[in-house]
Amino acid sequence: MTAERRITRYGSAEPRAGRGRRSAPRSRAPRCAGVLLAAVGLLLSGCASMPDGGKVDHVDSSHRTDSDSQVRVFSVSPQKGETPQQIVRGFLEATTSDEAAFGTARQYLTDEARDRWDPFARTTVLSEGPSAEPQGHRSNGRDSYGGDDGPYTVRVSGPRMAIVDRDKAYAPRGGTFQRAFDLVKVGGEWRIDRLPDGLVLGESDFQRIYRPINTYYYARLAPDVVEGGQDVLVADPVYLRRRIDPVTQTVTALLKGPSDWLRPVVTSAFPRGSALAPRQRLSLDDSGALTVRLNEAGAGAERGRCVRMAAQTLHTVQNQASAKVSKVALEGPDGEDLCSQTREQAEEYEPGRLNGRAEHQYFIDKKHRVSALAGSSERAKPVTGPLGSGETEMGGIAVNRVEEMGAAVSRGRGELYVSSLEDAGPLPKPLVTSGAKREEDRLSVPSWDGLGDLWVADRDPDGQRLLRSRGGEEKPQEVRVPGLGKDRRIESLKVSSDGVRIALRIREPDGDASLRLGRVERYGSNADSRARIADLRPLAPQLEDVVAASWAGGSTLVVVGRQSGSVQQLQYLETDGSVSNQPALPGINDVTGVAASEDQSKPLLADSEDGIVRLPPDANWKRVTDGGSAPAYPG
Repeated sequence: MTAERRITRYGSAEPRAGRGRRSAPRSRAPRCAGVLLAAVGLLLSGCASMPDGGKVDHVDSSHRTDSDSQVRVFSVSPQKGETPQQIVRGFLEATTSDEAAFGTARQYLTDEARDRWDPFARTTVLSEGPSAEPQGHRSNGRDSYGGDDGPYTVRVSGPRMAIVDRDKAYAPRGGTFQRAFDLVKVGGEWRIDRLPDGLVLGESDFQRIYRPINTYYYARLAPDVVEGGQDVLVADPVYLRRRIDPVTQTVTALLKGPSDWLRPVVTSAFPRGSALAPRQRLSLDDSGALTVRLNEAGAGAERGRCVRMAAQTLHTVQNQASAKVSKVALEGPDGEDLCSQTREQAEEYEPGRLNGRAEHQYFIDKKHRVSALAGSSERAKPVTGPLGSGETEMGGIAVNRVEEMGAAVSRGRGELYVSSLEDAGPLPKPLVTSGAKREEDRLSVPSWDGLGDLWVADRDPDGQRLLRSRGGEEKPQEVRVPGLGKDRRIESLKVSSDGVRIALRIREPDGDASLRLGRVERYGSNADSRARIADLRPLAPQLEDVVAASWAGGSTLVVVGRQSGSVQQLQYLETDGSVSNQPALPGINDVTGVAASEDQSKPLLADSEDGIVRLPPDANWKRVTDGGSAPAYPG
């Protein structure tokens, strides 16, 4: 058994005092840490990845796999005679270890700073490892270590890419991170006396230490809007430390409730104030069962609510557990039984239950008809309804989640037609007509949510609007979207199956397209249901121009775009804007569209210069047809 190691090269930096590991003044040897392979009980010598300085050059930037959970990284205590700069660098290295409470890192702090410092307040993620540069003595400004034992300042800085808040929610955040670390001498040795709360990590260390986990909460949907509407689970991703009591961390994160961004459209079955009873370390037993003891607040729920709590816990823990979770049992603080749910019972609350079965893949064939492929078949047939007759040429298609109705925009993008996929007959009158003069300013390809509602954008410069039609039958209502105007408009859209999130590709003033996630807030009565889009957040800030995007899971999208100065690429992104830990996608040339299903067992589809291609799991792209465009899954 082997453990993959990331190799990192650093630029030269001044030598450390007291290490005895440098053969020349300009050599570079990182502070070493012990690496434990728990699976074989073998102790190796490894290296933490915090640089002494200089540019970071990643030789291997691949994501770490779950096999890395067998590798434990420990840090080194401060050594005698170290300079302020070395103390700060040693502290930063120590925070990349796998110690639960950062015991070694705290050795670099004064007693007062140890009591004040809160490492869990936030995590700042930098695109490169943080640099630590001496700023000199605060008392007289001298940039010298010798002759003056007064307080000393070291500046820690780096290019910031994201913040993970106290609730473990990730949010892209550009700019420059820069903070002062103040040091004083204690017993003749430098120690950090003042520092910001939280951690500062380079992206590679962040990916090694943390893992994205989906916590699940129930969508705020009235039962009369959709059958079982109160039981639809929505993924809310958080980042947890990989090797520090992962099951306990996961349940604790779930009990804290949803992230601030998602909270307005979801709810938790757990009563307010629910928490774990004291002194618990949760893990699955040999049969895959999990027992969770709750405090008094959590134990007060009536049985029907308790069952939903157990299902919520099972699906959340299953998201991070390597083994199948067979059962979740909830207990009161004294060990009394409250309720339980087996894996089979919890299927009633399965995430993505509104996604549908996605039995077919759809596209516009060379005769501009709506055609369908069944499963892995390579033989496409026009649908038997009027959208497949060829009477009116079509340019893009969306199919509802139960695969009964289709919504297609005409070839010139001027009209939106909604019709049965199977029942023959004349094509109905257009549901929406755009008045724009140019094709590129007319209608987007529509999208269906799992509630049966149809969404489409009219890109007319004289009256751009986002429209929603209930059931794809009622007169479309305009949906308010903040921040749009003449210089910013919706180019395309994809609604999640749960109906509470929408991915919008927006044309920016500079001409490039960005990808943003909006919260779908529904209000009004069932007879007069309304919706609005709130709190747009960036989904792919690292991409200069997004060409296409599609939902590929409960919290995952597949996105086509390019980074600055780079070629086009396909990659998976999480709904918080972080890069997914799913395997990298093989390259393909000149992609103009992509289609995925929230059922991740379904192959990807792409519209490329080679025609429509398909990517089955564990395979490479294969051409389906060289004549056709606009591939789509239901949704």
